[in-house]
Amino acid sequence: MKGDTLMPAQLVNIGFGNSVVSKRVIAIISPNAAPIKRLRDEAREDRRLIDATQGRRTRSVIITDSNHVILSAIQSETIAQRFSPNCNLREEDLKEEK
Repeated sequence: MKGDTLMPAQLVNIGFGNSVVSKRVIAIISPNAAPIKRLRDEAREDRRLIDATQGRRTRSVIITDSNHVILSAIQSETIAQRFSPNCNLREEDLKEEK
């Protein structure tokens, strides 16, 4: 479409050769809080859990727009920097899509 300013989808490395599509990620959070542990358990029961830790300790939990929960062995701060290396948010990224 002409005049469409959609950001192209990019793959972001979440460790050990695993990647996620940047436009699908809703949140990157630390796994230590009790509500996050419950979220992880619910996702496992509903078969929405993706374990990308390769057997290592979970250091971040990624939530996608399809309600999948992805576990990563990479720190959440590191993954967030891979999304935006300069830690800058563009105004277009903050606007809701219609």
